[in-house]
Amino acid sequence: MKYDFDTPINRRNTYAMKWDGGEMIKEFGLTERYDEDTIPLFTADMDFQVAAPIVDALRKTVDHQIFGYTIAPNTYYASIQKWFSRKYDWNIEKKEIVYAPGTVHSLNIAVKAYSTKGDGIIIQRPVYPPFTSAIEDNGRIVRNNAMIHNEGGSYSIDFEGFEALAKEADTSMFIMCNPHNPTGNIIRPDELQRLSDICHDNDVTIIADEIHGDLIRVGESFTPIIKASRHTAHIVTLTAINKTFNLAGLHCTNVIISDEALRKKFQDEQGMSLPSPFTVAALIAAYNEGDEWLEQVKAYIDGNIDFILDFLEREMPKVKVHRPAGTYVLWMDFSGYGISEKAVHDRIYNEANVLLEDGKMFGKEGNDFQRICVPSPRSVLEEAMNRIKDAFKDLD
Repeated sequence: MKYDFDTPINRRNTYAMKWDGGEMIKEFGLTERYDEDTIPLFTADMDFQVAAPIVDALRKTVDHQIFGYTIAPNTYYASIQKWFSRKYDWNIEKKEIVYAPGTVHSLNIAVKAYSTKGDGIIIQRPVYPPFTSAIEDNGRIVRNNAMIHNEGGSYSIDFEGFEALAKEADTSMFIMCNPHNPTGNIIRPDELQRLSDICHDNDVTIIADEIHGDLIRVGESFTPIIKASRHTAHIVTLTAINKTFNLAGLHCTNVIISDEALRKKFQDEQGMSLPSPFTVAALIAAYNEGDEWLEQVKAYIDGNIDFILDFLEREMPKVKVHRPAGTYVLWMDFSGYGISEKAVHDRIYNEANVLLEDGKMFGKEGNDFQRICVPSPRSVLEEAMNRIKDAFKDLD
């Protein structure tokens, strides 16, 4: 069937964080202004209805009218296995799959399971803020292997710096983000192998956040790190349906751990965690019947990215953006205006009344940047970009 992503859907009064969470968002410090005219483009979910087979599966679950304690049946695991085998030639054993109620939750469990207080953990800033909080809030130390910002806006890895950090005696873990949030960089298989080898040789556990792996541009490819590695026992991979199929509210992350000892440590730290019947039904439907919707939404997101890149080149050429290979975020560099980060923030968030994410949240490497999430109807993006343009027109 043909899905309609153009028609705006009113998400207000549906408990949606981005549309109904204004007071919480202001308390968090993300913005000073949030009202009924705000256009929120800060959170990584989609303003699109999900695939019809998922809706049908959830409706069937509702119609049963009993929502008791739930287990993941064999069909749940088989759906995951078939998806990753079909998409990535990755053959996962059922025993290797551990359900967890979220990716950030899983990061915190992994930090506590595989490191001790005072240990160093490598991340690559600018990077998703919960990577930092999972480390610091649990009494560990950030070891920042900052991404190299290349001329033209692309990003690459500082391998010499990475190896130096991995060799430090108290470094026990590397939390990797691939595709990388917020830069959209996809790490090549040869680079993945190099990272894996360094970690293996220095007894560093890899936590690979690959939840954006299904959301890549046409013509790009994604390889899970475990498929590129010579050694795999030190790798823990986080996968999820939340980004791929717009199901973040169902709290479903599947942690793939091939090594029995690492798997037991994670399970012991997490304790018993059961999915909801809605989570089980949605995952089975998504992985078994969601391809048609996913291909259409990827094409639409590609169109949204091209729209914003064309808009900026034409209307705001001082803003520099590199086309991301993966994810549905754009990492916009406002340094060309020569004004302070606060002034950029005020013009976007308070004057234009568009809610993005300040780059400084992703580390000092994000200073002067803004992250925008683009999976919304194009008319919504057009209104937001025109507002931002008008807020900067005196600086053209």
